[in-house]
Amino acid sequence: NGTSVEEFILLGFPGTWQFRVSFVVVFALMYTLTVIGNASIIALVWRSSNLHTPMYFFLCNLSFLEIWYTTGVVPKAIGVMLGTSQTISFSVCILQLFFLLSLGSTECFLLSVMAYDRYLAICYPLRYCSLMNSVLSVRLALSSWLGGFLAISLLAFLTSRLTFCGPDVINHFLCDIDSCLALSCSDTWPVELATFLISIIVVVASCVVTLVSYMYIICSILRIQSAHGRKKAFSTCSAHLSVVTIWYGSTMFLYVKPSAQNSLDLNKIVNTFNTVVTPLLNPFIYTLRNKEVKLAL
Repeated sequence: NGTSVEEFILLGFPGTWQFRVSFVVVFALMYTLTVIGNASIIALVWRSSNLHTPMYFFLCNLSFLEIWYTTGVVPKAIGVMLGTSQTISFSVCILQLFFLLSLGSTECFLLSVMAYDRYLAICYPLRYCSLMNSVLSVRLALSSWLGGFLAISLLAFLTSRLTFCGPDVINHFLCDIDSCLALSCSDTWPVELATFLISIIVVVASCVVTLVSYMYIICSILRIQSAHGRKKAFSTCSAHLSVVTIWYGSTMFLYVKPSAQNSLDLNKIVNTFNTVVTPLLNPFIYTLRNKEVKLAL
């Protein structure tokens, strides 16, 4: 059979109509709260002069990213679960895969940059303003965006070269790399290898930078004499540490593995957490655990 597949059918979450409608309501509510929450952080930082610092500049980048990250998933997922938009063309599938992975990679880099920013703020408090100036902040943020999109360009290109001759049903509510590899009738080893290597470079390398930064931060906090001083220093990075733990835990499960064709049903659940729940949690974590944001609000 030499016929190539030109579009896929997204399965979403199989079940009764009532079950799928309940998922639609949850997804729509979480998407609305995500957009409002992250947009509010951007507006709050923009209007509050006391929040015009590198830390909140990076937070604005993260919030802007989260809005587009969840927008690339939820509207289509709602259409899939309602049965009104279950098909997706091959080109749009590759485009969705490219943007989701690129934004995810950018988030990894941004979180490591934010960890480095907290390292400078806690370990070098007197020199922080000169070390982390506005020029360096913009360069680090721009490098995160460029690095995230460039890292996935090769992977998206290799995936677009795969051959699909059927079946054409993707057991997911979005186009991800695992589902595409599971349906391909050509040799997927180059794509699997590229996925693994890029995951090591992006996820593991950024995670190492984050861990090393926090090792220095913890050592610096432990050297503070007063309990109040230690608590104040830790409070400046506790929100970021919470986001890092949630994000890297789910991301490593999805992408840092030798084979990409295992546990597609489990991947669907983890992807839901990664693309819908995490973008919703971030604004609440940063606002509820940050006195400066609550005061500005």
